[in-house]
Amino acid sequence: MACVHVECFGHYKKWCRSRCNCCVHCHSTHAAADPSRVHEYDPSIAPLHRVRHVLSGASLGSSAVPCAGLRLQYSSLTQRGYYPGRPDRANQDSFYVKTQFQGNPDLHFFGVFDGHGDLGAQCSAFVRDRLTDILAGDPRLWENTTEAYRSAFAATNMALHDSEIDDSSSGTTAVTVLVRGDTLVVANVGDSWVVAGVWDGDCVVAEDLSSDHKPLWEDERERLRQYGAMVSGEEDPNARSWSDDEETYRPDPPRLWVRDFGLALSRSFGDSDLESVGLIAVPELKVVKLTANHSFFVVASDGVFDFLSSQAVVDMVSCFADPRDACSAIAARSYQSWLRHGRRHGRRLGRRTDDITIIIVQLKDLAEGDSTTYR
Repeated sequence: MACVHVECFGHYKKWCRSRCNCCVHCHSTHAAADPSRVHEYDPSIAPLHRVRHVLSGASLGSSAVPCAGLRLQYSSLTQRGYYPGRPDRANQDSFYVKTQFQGNPDLHFFGVFDGHGDLGAQCSAFVRDRLTDILAGDPRLWENTTEAYRSAFAATNMALHDSEIDDSSSGTTAVTVLVRGDTLVVANVGDSWVVAGVWDGDCVVAEDLSSDHKPLWEDERERLRQYGAMVSGEEDPNARSWSDDEETYRPDPPRLWVRDFGLALSRSFGDSDLESVGLIAVPELKVVKLTANHSFFVVASDGVFDFLSSQAVVDMVSCFADPRDACSAIAARSYQSWLRHGRRHGRRLGRRTDDITIIIVQLKDLAEGDSTTYR
């Protein structure tokens, strides 16, 4: 999806600063490149009208952050996965957007929750509602954000265990971004993801703001083994060591096991049967000071990031002035990537897609109006 003008160069690489009409940073208005023509620039993407059901439902909002001189323009989209044998399967993803959180014009919340297991949709919705309720009522949130987050995550996990939802083998991830003035506070449990687009010279580069929590990674695997956990593949139960090449193990990733229940996560809300062998809901927290080079950030479930790199997502967002168009394009690309990889891996993945949820938040200069990004 490179720019079609010679001033913009590379496939998902660089963007020009001249005034052509095909990417957001070259366009003088909000009219981005026509999403229906994306496939003309990248032949690996089919015309988006062929997957039009993926593109519906993107919303658009805007809110000021007065103390930072910022305006947030944001869009969100969620799409139920395609499961041929389960046409009525619920979307297990949920998300939450709340500007002026706690009634504070400088505090804004964005979160994505990706459920799993038979009751994943209920777990996702429960954690979304309870976590945000607890944070909204915590007076420490502005002054001591990290302490408030750790407390809220622990209380939410206990509340899920105590609820009427059987979370013994069901649960949810959670990744949230709190815009606190000119600072982002990222809290993550599981394998959903946050990435920022940051200007570096003439390029918009990806800056990962979260890390996923999987038994694949050596540090998480060793932590689990301190609890006596069994970590192995599902198809190859004798596997005990893995490299960090996630693509190699995608059809059969290492899982945390108890009896016959295996989970390809090392941190999660719920999944209470696995807590005895090291599963935790302790968030990994990151505080990021915004600079003039930060252009936007993306919060998304692994339905996006399982097959798209952070840089690919950042480059696609950079193509569009309107974040709704970017949400739609990323959803379509993710959808097609799942189907393509399903064909490649055959029975193990199958011809299906995961649920896909995306929030895109553009950082704009409050004083410069709609057409100016924060730079």
